[in-house]
Amino acid sequence: MTSVAASRAPRRTPGPAAALAVPAAATLLALMNYTAPMAALTDTARGLHADATAQIWLMSSISLGLAAALLAVGSLADDHGRRRVFLIGAATLAASSVACAVAPNAAVFVAGRIVQGAASAALLATGLGIIAASFAPGPGRAHATGVWGAMLGLGIALGPIASAGLAEAGDWRLWYWAAALASALLGAVALRLEESRADRPRGLDLPGLLTMCLGVGALVTAITWGRLGWTRPAVPALFAAAAVLLAAFAVIEARRREPMLDLGLLRRPAFLLSISGAMVTGLGVIGIMSYLPTMMTLVMDISPLVAALVLVFWSGLSFLAALQARRLPARFPAGRLLGAGLALCAAGQFAMLGMAPQDHWGRLVPGLIVAGLGGGLSNAMLARLAVDSVPADRASMGTGANNTARYVGASVGVAIVGAIATGSGTGVAELAHGTNVAMFVSAVIASAGAVLALVIRVR
Repeated sequence: MTSVAASRAPRRTPGPAAALAVPAAATLLALMNYTAPMAALTDTARGLHADATAQIWLMSSISLGLAAALLAVGSLADDHGRRRVFLIGAATLAASSVACAVAPNAAVFVAGRIVQGAASAALLATGLGIIAASFAPGPGRAHATGVWGAMLGLGIALGPIASAGLAEAGDWRLWYWAAALASALLGAVALRLEESRADRPRGLDLPGLLTMCLGVGALVTAITWGRLGWTRPAVPALFAAAAVLLAAFAVIEARRREPMLDLGLLRRPAFLLSISGAMVTGLGVIGIMSYLPTMMTLVMDISPLVAALVLVFWSGLSFLAALQARRLPARFPAGRLLGAGLALCAAGQFAMLGMAPQDHWGRLVPGLIVAGLGGGLSNAMLARLAVDSVPADRASMGTGANNTARYVGASVGVAIVGAIATGSGTGVAELAHGTNVAMFVSAVIASAGAVLALVIRVR
């Protein structure tokens, strides 16, 4: 009788702890996978027989999938179920990771990384949406979004270390097998989450979805190709296509009764700051920090693994600062805290200026620490603004818009940093000079973002 009663008892559903733990783990995995090639690029390029053109795509291809899909999957998740889209993302990330692990050449690997980007977009956009649906506005949500933001920093820290460590232990392909396994486990755990969606789902905005994905995809592709030469015929053609497609997207959304992205949200200071702050973070922070391990290896003559470990002074502090951001008094506006975070990022970058050949990596540590504290504070505030600045039933869309701006900005930032850092030549002295100029430009961009955060007043 006891067994019969037990079998009829309702199944316990996971509480808020699981609704935070699963998206946080997904964000950690997505960012580790995003940064993994940084420390194993040489081994990966050698193993795939990649030429100079292909090597650019080895690093940049995941940004194409991420930026093109984030807003679309966020909107789809709000309307058709956040858990459902999350599970599709986890399964797709597992499959595309296997494709990267067995890739016989650069073309297959790049295709796999693009799909990885789209799958990661599903995890990132739906994850914060699940958190917003599980935690009411207030201290609980502030803590949860802080943890989610902290995973961004931790993922950036651990990705290059894991990739470099596995490459030195055996083969660069091991990371992608590990990512496939982790994605499958993540999907299995996510099956127990409760489904959530908008109270009044909107119809599929197919014209908006297509013009947005194709427009952002064309923009990121143009930026990536531009690193090989901005005057190549394909580059201006892609920029023109991106402009036309994104303009068409704006017209479609303005005329549609139930748009994928409500352009009226841009009149909300908090939403505007969420988008502009994320764009500045990509341009002025992620761009230079993505390039720094490579520059440390070439200029300071240290191994990729040591360079990845040095970067932990930045990314590790970013993780800790984002976790502690929830302890800040609620009377401090998120916009002002975002401005403070970007100002710290700029201060840390200014402190790192003056890199010279054969310098010891220790001279970068103070700047990395300051920039890490700023990055953590910025990530936590951007996550909070992303969900608090939109209606409750559009949380995944808000997250998608925020992260689209972040990774489009990162694509532009990486292209700018790469062009500046190598613009004077590829000798050690020239690379050191170019890196210093790129660091200065990034610091100026972060400073401008800090000022913007003070100008846009968020109530």
